[in-house]
Amino acid sequence: MTIFICTNCGYGSASWYGKCPNCNQWHTLIENSSFEKNSTVKKESLKKVKIVSLDKITTKTLSRTKTGVYEFDRVVGGGLTEGETILLSGEPGIGKSTLVLQILQNLPCLYISGEEAAEQVKNRALRLGVNLKNFLFSSDLQVEGIIEVAKEIKEKIKVLVIDSIQTVYSKDVEGITGGISQIKETTKKLVEFAKKNLLTTIIIGHITKEGDIAGPKTLEHYVDCVLNFEGEKLSDYRLLRTTKNRFGTTDEIGVFQMTEQGLKEINNPLVFINQNKDNPPGKAIVGINEGKRPLFFEIQTLVVPTVLAVPRRVVKGMDYNKVLLLLAVAKKYLFLSLDKFDVYVNVVGGVSIKSPTADLGLIASLYSSIKNFSLPVDSFFIGEVGLLGEVRPVFFEQKIISEGKRLGFKKSFSSVNLSNINQIKNYLVK
Repeated sequence: MTIFICTNCGYGSASWYGKCPNCNQWHTLIENSSFEKNSTVKKESLKKVKIVSLDKITTKTLSRTKTGVYEFDRVVGGGLTEGETILLSGEPGIGKSTLVLQILQNLPCLYISGEEAAEQVKNRALRLGVNLKNFLFSSDLQVEGIIEVAKEIKEKIKVLVIDSIQTVYSKDVEGITGGISQIKETTKKLVEFAKKNLLTTIIIGHITKEGDIAGPKTLEHYVDCVLNFEGEKLSDYRLLRTTKNRFGTTDEIGVFQMTEQGLKEINNPLVFINQNKDNPPGKAIVGINEGKRPLFFEIQTLVVPTVLAVPRRVVKGMDYNKVLLLLAVAKKYLFLSLDKFDVYVNVVGGVSIKSPTADLGLIASLYSSIKNFSLPVDSFFIGEVGLLGEVRPVFFEQKIISEGKRLGFKKSFSSVNLSNINQIKNYLVK
């Protein structure tokens, strides 16, 4: 039986299609015989599996190299680990290449770029004021050639940079550059090379809002560390988060500000808060523990009468489904008629809050807006809200409260003084 295989996503079909039904790429389905001929997977005879006791394995302590950018080193666990492969992902134009140039300005590296020409990379490096002598550059994108030249100069460099993985291809795989088959194969070869030669490798990958099927999400299980660089392009602030880290923790966060001179490290925990004393209805300050340090964010909620049959729910900076859940809890336990109102939620600064620690702050800002009263001045909220309306303690709650007092907040609302959201009425209404 003839089978047609998509060289981009691996989809199989008994019939040929001009357009793959799975990944929507054109002219990627080829006959099975041709696919097997060009595939890198070779048929082998049965091989006996070798086993060994773990106590016989000799281990080696891998050294770390600090980049000098404290916010980055904190997120990855103290610096770059030799032989580590890091996947740095984010939307196009968010500042990934700028970040890489800054963290590697003191480390000799080989920079492979399929996104920009050498002149463009040099101009950016000059604007950032980095040492150009530390960067060896190439725009050749065949992964086998990249690995070969990296082997030859591995004694002269400490880091290999691929910018971006969507532009690199392998001669052993058919399919379009940037397709899933190409991306997986090139990543596997780079990871294998990095581990054998103990060379730190940073792979840059784009994540689009449309959820491109060839995006780096398919590569996360290959690499050692996954970093997400996020933020709104119209905002100056950028957050660096890690979702996977074999050599460190995954709960740290790095905060940067994009300036004309590049990315500036931010260590002020109040940077996302408007420092004026205006306190209009619908504004609430929340305290969140990110790794080893507390940060404070401003949540704004606007509740207005609706003219639509189905009221609008617009959320920016928080998980949409989590906000809907909290609206349902507030409706039941605070007796709010939200079916007659549009609700708009925004986290100021163009950043996203992923922690449930902000639940209580959202409820407070919602109640403040719909009742049209201001929350107490110099106060902040911390606490997770359950489906039964209870306020639950959160990780490092006392640490956040102590930090808030040190920074000048006069009042904190948490599970310490609130057992359920019903008590908000007694504590907040003037």
